[in-house]
Amino acid sequence: MNEQRQTPGLGLAARFALREMRGGLKGFFVFIACIALGVMAISGVASVSRALTEGIASEGQSILGGDLAFSLIHRQASEDERAFLESLGDVSTAATLRAMARKPEADSQTLIELKAVDGAYPLYGSAVLQSGQPLHDALGLSATNGAWDGVADLALLARLDLDVGDEISVGRIKVRIAGLLENEPDRLGSGMTIGPRLMVTPQALEAAGLIQPGSLVTWRYRIKAPQLQTDAALNATIEEAKDTFPNAGWRIQSRANASPNLQRNIERFAQFLTLVGLTALVVGGVGVANAVRSFLDTKREVIASFKCLGASGGFVFRVYLMQIMTLAAIGIAIGLALGAVVPLIALTLLEPLLPIGASVGIYPAELMLGAVYGGLTALAFAIWPLGRAHDVAPTVLFRDSVSARNRYPRKRYIVATLTTLLVLSALALLLAYDKRIAGFYLVAAIGAYLLLVLVARFIMWAARRMPHVRSTEWRLAIGNLHRPGALTPSVILSLGLGLTLLVALALIDGNLRNTLTQTAEEQAPSFFFVDIQNHEKDGFLSFVQQSAPDGRLETVPMLRGRITALNDIPTDELPPPPDDGWVLRGDRGITYSTTIPENTEVVDGDWWSSDYTGTPLVSFAAEIAQNLGLSVGDTVTVNVLGREITATIANLRTVDWESMSINFVMVFSANTFAGAPHTHLATITWDETPPVEKELDLLKQVTTQYPTVTSVRVKDAIAQVNELVGQLSWAVRGASSITLIASVLVLGGALAAGHRNRIYDAVILKTLGATRFRLIYAYLAEYLLLGLATALFSLLAGSLAARFVLVDVMDGQFTMLPGTALAAVIGALFFTIGFGLLGTWRVLGEKPAPTLRNL
Repeated sequence: MNEQRQTPGLGLAARFALREMRGGLKGFFVFIACIALGVMAISGVASVSRALTEGIASEGQSILGGDLAFSLIHRQASEDERAFLESLGDVSTAATLRAMARKPEADSQTLIELKAVDGAYPLYGSAVLQSGQPLHDALGLSATNGAWDGVADLALLARLDLDVGDEISVGRIKVRIAGLLENEPDRLGSGMTIGPRLMVTPQALEAAGLIQPGSLVTWRYRIKAPQLQTDAALNATIEEAKDTFPNAGWRIQSRANASPNLQRNIERFAQFLTLVGLTALVVGGVGVANAVRSFLDTKREVIASFKCLGASGGFVFRVYLMQIMTLAAIGIAIGLALGAVVPLIALTLLEPLLPIGASVGIYPAELMLGAVYGGLTALAFAIWPLGRAHDVAPTVLFRDSVSARNRYPRKRYIVATLTTLLVLSALALLLAYDKRIAGFYLVAAIGAYLLLVLVARFIMWAARRMPHVRSTEWRLAIGNLHRPGALTPSVILSLGLGLTLLVALALIDGNLRNTLTQTAEEQAPSFFFVDIQNHEKDGFLSFVQQSAPDGRLETVPMLRGRITALNDIPTDELPPPPDDGWVLRGDRGITYSTTIPENTEVVDGDWWSSDYTGTPLVSFAAEIAQNLGLSVGDTVTVNVLGREITATIANLRTVDWESMSINFVMVFSANTFAGAPHTHLATITWDETPPVEKELDLLKQVTTQYPTVTSVRVKDAIAQVNELVGQLSWAVRGASSITLIASVLVLGGALAAGHRNRIYDAVILKTLGATRFRLIYAYLAEYLLLGLATALFSLLAGSLAARFVLVDVMDGQFTMLPGTALAAVIGALFFTIGFGLLGTWRVLGEKPAPTLRNL
């Protein structure tokens, strides 16, 4: 009677897998390190992001300054609006604007962020002075000896070389520095600041003469409403305010979204770092594949023995898959342990720089995300080499085989590999904050990986077909590039991805800095003058022209408004646009003109006549209009000074934002704001870069003669932006170095995996008379060729990626930076030659006799 053959189950495969693992983890340290590094990066970044998000949520009331906040530009709340706000709870009023602070006796001045707070401030949190004195005791209620009291940031004292008790001029008053402000609880919720804070009373602000019709001042009304316990109650109150005062034009925030800009930036930065961690995992995946392939090479005889004893290829696959995933689980566990500690370390180091307190803890969901990414990466890169083990023939017991190295696994293993990679990519895309950027990143990473595979194959193909060279050492080096089991694919794949990423980031950073600096020197105005009143406009322009006769003055009317609807659809109901969504958030600078602004060109539609008096028209920036889905004939509704104005788009025009000159998204027909109070904005530009002394002298004269006009020196603003870009670039490079570390680990693992074959080569060559020097020369030539190939590819791919980001995404310009190119070449050569020679010394130290006996 025939017995039916039974397929061994998973239990038997698990027992064999565990028995084989008794030999330890030799050869898998790089495998485990790569998985641990990637998991640590992803889970750590996600945990830090969650800690910061929780911190914002827990401090929402202090950050916002209340449970609700209503903001108005140019105007204060009307009596009816104020009564409505007071019906909700306790109200605190604050006014913020930019102004100039002067130290007359030293002829020095600086731009400041002036804030006037009432007696109810702050509703939540506490304003802390260095002296410990209560805020309102320090501010007082009236002027003393001709000066009003104020409290200031340390930065203001440092810029003007002040001490507590010194006096400065602000507008038409003198302010005595009565205290040093150490903590402003709602600073984060007040928006972006470009100058140090000076805090005064509303009476002092009124006496300064800075509040004029059309002045660029923001009035914030914070509400303490403890009865609104839930987010639903807050949202209902917000809707009630919108329905009661549909044309108020105020921006309403609740404690649930106290700092939306910071939240968006945290999420974007976390997304980028997560993608960097995923890149590190993908690079580590190359190490996984190398380690699995090397491990299986040492187990070929064992696998052949399994086959001789009747084991199927599927059984062999399951045995070694269990071993690999068990080892991956060890790496994941190490990565999770490190990832859980990352927030504690990172947030402790960053605490002095963070504007909020973070909620440090262990976040299981974020750690699980890292574990899933790590498990999928290990599985995706292990299936392919394990699939090849399925078809190891029993004849391996009797003779060596090298032809199997390049054979594809069976279709089911190819499909399983592609499916796992697809799931990994879909997960990264699904969880991304900005799916468009994540999509570009994934496509670029996949494209770079495939290109590296093609580059490696091309190098092997070219080396195989190179003409015969006379030098034995170079002939050996070239032969090593294409022989079976060559290091070429492993080295290029492992190092290429990491270097490509770093080259791209370095080029983006360098080009952004160069653009800012070059624009400031060649195109940007020297000064922006803000809040020029109508009655002082002519006198101001005449004074500046006399003080700087060789300068070129430009002036335009200036208002602030918020887009509330596009084609009669409220902006709150519009889906967020993938680009230029910032135009719909908050207030925008707007202007009017009878003529086409300089340095612009109408690309669609026609400009209105100089005597136009019909329905309101608006000219819109062409590129932004395209991203918002707008065209000529569509309508845009803006709220200006509490009045809703709907204008028809008459034309679309180009805008040169990089020039940093006067530019607006929207320019309205002159009749649109007839009779509306507003101020003027002016710039002055020199044809040639003026000396610093000349700029500072003009700044001093303007500040003294027109104390209510705010002067912004463009170079100072650019310096602050450059400093911010520098801090971000170092943070990004530091995070991206994880990928380079993974690349170096994989490179070391790849070289270690070829250690066995190198020993055989060295022993045979030494037996045939090769000296140590000639072998080192040959290996040095091989690693030199590999390093140069990797560097050239990384430079090309990184440059293309940087150009795409700068030109196509950011609409900027791209310039190749020789220093970055040289650094990429040196880096690639250092790692390949350094690690290669490090392993070569060990190979050359092997005794020929023991190796020959075991051949």
